[in-house]
Amino acid sequence: MNKNDKIYIAGHTGLVGSAILRELKKQGFNNIILKTRRELNLTNQFDVNRFFDIERPDYVFLCAAKVGGINYNKLYPADFITENLQIETNIIKSSFDYKVKKLLNLGSICIFPKMCPQPIKEEYFMTGPLEPTNEAYAIAKIAGVIMCQKYTQQYGFNAINVMPVNLFGIEDRFNVEHGHVIPGLINKFTIAKENSEDSIICWGTGTPTREFMFSDDLANACLFLMENYNSSDIINVGIDNEITIKDLAEKIKKFVGFNGEIIWDTTKPDGQPRRTVCYDKLLKLGWKPKYSLDEGLKLTINWFNNNREKFK
Repeated sequence: MNKNDKIYIAGHTGLVGSAILRELKKQGFNNIILKTRRELNLTNQFDVNRFFDIERPDYVFLCAAKVGGINYNKLYPADFITENLQIETNIIKSSFDYKVKKLLNLGSICIFPKMCPQPIKEEYFMTGPLEPTNEAYAIAKIAGVIMCQKYTQQYGFNAINVMPVNLFGIEDRFNVEHGHVIPGLINKFTIAKENSEDSIICWGTGTPTREFMFSDDLANACLFLMENYNSSDIINVGIDNEITIKDLAEKIKKFVGFNGEIIWDTTKPDGQPRRTVCYDKLLKLGWKPKYSLDEGLKLTINWFNNNREKFK
């Protein structure tokens, strides 16, 4: 990418899109197209086509998606599969139709089977049943991956599929009921601290393990891949910091400063028992993460504390 190329970030107000926007500006890119949800309905094919016809972007980062934690996925599976399929179909097709030079499709590690061998390698894609709690979302993201691959196969379209581990960071959705685990816990512990509560309840057993990447690391990886990777074959983005949900909760509790007890509600689902990623393919290209889990958590908690009005 050249500094004067026209770049469109679909979903620039979300966790990943906002991080990519910060990284682009940091690296000196300033010809960036941004549209809020009110300005452009990505689920409407006519609106998306008209936008691409007018703007004619050179590069597209497809970060827009309907996302949420286990509870949100369980409550609204039809919405998850429908909206994500619409967004992906509209943007991928319009990117091809209006001759975008390259598209980065941001997927999710949940596209891999529930009982996938660990760490998860790219070749494990489509080798077994999905985790039921986020099946609708995962199927939609799988469709986006396949769509990019088939446009590459049939037309030679330059589309890449990037699969990150679990993410957190600035501009996350700090919703206790519907957000992902880290932002949800940060908000929950903060409220409990302010109310001088004796305990909080967390879902599941706390035994599943995950890797968590700070969103600014992923943004840096996305720009790196946009400039150094040209295949529709899946490429993982990971970080070596596997941790149990229980240890993660204790870590966030400490950083927030909550002194009460954590009670685990084992009647609630755990989700996938283990999720770690092999990202040797990316490491061989020369990229590596910069932020440790502790550094990312502290930056995220600090940002949340300075932006509490958004989440009240």
